[in-house]
Amino acid sequence: MSYSIDLSGRVAFVTGASSGLGAQFARVLSSAGAGVVLAARRVERLKTLRAELESMGGDAHVVGLDVTDPESIKAAVAHAETEMGTIDILVNNSGVSTTQKLVDVTPDDYDYVMDTNTRGAFFVAQEVAKRMIARSCGAAPGTFTGGRIVNVASMAGLRVLSKIGVYSMSKAAVVHMTRAMALEWGKFGINVNALCPGYIDTELNHHHWQTDAGQKLVSLLPRKRVGTPKDLDAALMMLCANESHFINGAVLSADDGFGA
Repeated sequence: MSYSIDLSGRVAFVTGASSGLGAQFARVLSSAGAGVVLAARRVERLKTLRAELESMGGDAHVVGLDVTDPESIKAAVAHAETEMGTIDILVNNSGVSTTQKLVDVTPDDYDYVMDTNTRGAFFVAQEVAKRMIARSCGAAPGTFTGGRIVNVASMAGLRVLSKIGVYSMSKAAVVHMTRAMALEWGKFGINVNALCPGYIDTELNHHHWQTDAGQKLVSLLPRKRVGTPKDLDAALMMLCANESHFINGAVLSADDGFGA
């Protein structure tokens, strides 16, 4: 006997989909049958991913999105629903970081991280939730089947890490934001959960793991390894599944035990 998660007929909106975790999230959602809206600033990268998904029989659409701009968020979500239909799943993944001691953080550094990771994530979720709530209340067209919002936080939101203090602060806010959204929006059939990845090897940080500092960090990890984007597939699918209606307000760590 086998068990599979079928997302056929669902539409998923993935932010930060141009590389790394976001691109892999889009791949696994597409492989489960969801139509996927790929959203990010780097539109050309999104077009390449769209071609990849379509070559495997998936349905994907590209939309430009700057999560630090509220008007860009509204336009992107509206365009996505016009092209693909009502959004059932949001993977709120956009994120940035800086590496420095707290005494060296400038106001620009602080705003750069907070504007994307916390403020941007909030207003993306808000815009999608407004539409999900309207459908739930019968105030907007579309068959409402229950929404799923996955806010991608970080183990750094649960355990402060050296030299990325502002990043840790921003992701801790995302964790509490998730709980607040779950509390307010659950009555509309919207499940909001947070996924907290540990150290993952992506194209943005791949070079770091080859350095002395990177190797030193790996040596501190419970199983002396970093993860790959695919290591998050099962966790994401659980939170997005139609069957996950009783999982709301959860904060799921996927960090290979580092935060234990």
